[in-house]
Amino acid sequence: MKPKILLVNPPIYDFSAYDFWLKPYGLLEVAGQLEGQVEMVLFDYLDRIAAETETGHIPREDTWHRGHFPQQRIAKPAAFKDIPRYLYRFGRNRDSFLRFLSDQQPFEFVLIQTVMTYWYLGVQEVIEDVRRIYPKARIVLGGVYATLCPAHAASIGADLVISGSNLSPLFDHLNLEPPSSPNPAWWKGYPGIESAAIKITKGCPFRCTYCSVPLMGEPFSVRSIADCVAEVKRAASTGAEDIAFYDDALLVRAEQGLLPFLETVQSEGLLLNFHTPNALHCRFLSRDIAKRMVSGNVKSFYLGFESASVDWHNQTGRKVTCSELADAVEHLRSAGVDPHNITAYQIIGHPESECQQAEATMEFIHSLGIRIMLADFSPIPGTPDGNRCNRFTDLSEPLNHNKTAFTIRRLSYESVGRLKDRCRQLNGQLPKS
Repeated sequence: MKPKILLVNPPIYDFSAYDFWLKPYGLLEVAGQLEGQVEMVLFDYLDRIAAETETGHIPREDTWHRGHFPQQRIAKPAAFKDIPRYLYRFGRNRDSFLRFLSDQQPFEFVLIQTVMTYWYLGVQEVIEDVRRIYPKARIVLGGVYATLCPAHAASIGADLVISGSNLSPLFDHLNLEPPSSPNPAWWKGYPGIESAAIKITKGCPFRCTYCSVPLMGEPFSVRSIADCVAEVKRAASTGAEDIAFYDDALLVRAEQGLLPFLETVQSEGLLLNFHTPNALHCRFLSRDIAKRMVSGNVKSFYLGFESASVDWHNQTGRKVTCSELADAVEHLRSAGVDPHNITAYQIIGHPESECQQAEATMEFIHSLGIRIMLADFSPIPGTPDGNRCNRFTDLSEPLNHNKTAFTIRRLSYESVGRLKDRCRQLNGQLPKS
């Protein structure tokens, strides 16, 4: 008899959360490798379609199937007592999971995806509920929190914590053989979805000092185009219309990866919209690539910029210059992209905020006629910039990695409010499309 495995994407405990094409892609990749060897069931707390079925409440969403999660205001733990913001639990009702567990036959294993280190309270909730209903189930954690804070992750009740991208410990734990070739991500675990995700590359060749990707232990590589197309076909078969690229370096070696992928999707007649929420490296966004991305039905473009300060970029990895951002925007606009669909990310709350030129950076982005998105800084343990934050907060408690809390402590509640008000003003001044 095949082992029975429960896959869980936990609820989020945070000050804010939004379904920005947020899917448990890592968990579904692992499930694809297990397919055929085990019996699997998925419970995704962040599945808004399932939440609608349970409550009868139709959540608001935009044209590209982004929307608000169900939320409940909750008491703040002691670590957040100084933060003048309400804390929420985002996702499906806890009772719905308990009913789901009670209606199932016992599971031998439970695989839980972890993402942000400071979201561990949702992981802890899932572990408590599984232990209550199925105390003999073996619980396995994997993902970002499990990799960056393995000792802390082990302390909240899991039987096995998988750090990094090597899945050998998982297959050993399950007493299974790894597949000889990868299967598509397991999107058929959903009865229906509107959006999905894909990674056509793995890892990132760059070493930005604020980024966790180098710590995940996965070298940069381009996946098989055939495997990637099979994956989006599977997602489309469950109803997905919008696909988010989760790549960390989507434009690196684009001639081998992104461009033939888009061309193959078009030739296969798949009617899908693509989006780039993980940010594009501006220096690789040539006029030709911009045209071919638009032809391939990429609809929204998010550009990694972070700061207009040359000094700041010299300290953090020399990711991009102002001229490279301006050139990328010009190429996109020449290709016919609506400026409202071009967004530049800007970090605020960085430990070296003094040289970031936050206001000037916003004004520069605005001068290009595109949207600004402020990204609160999260101190990631093990990164050079995260380690600099030990003087501001106790990083041994993952709740102190929270981007909202850290940025408020670094800049003050009032300063963050002024920056975000100015961002809204500038975005509101863009001409109507």
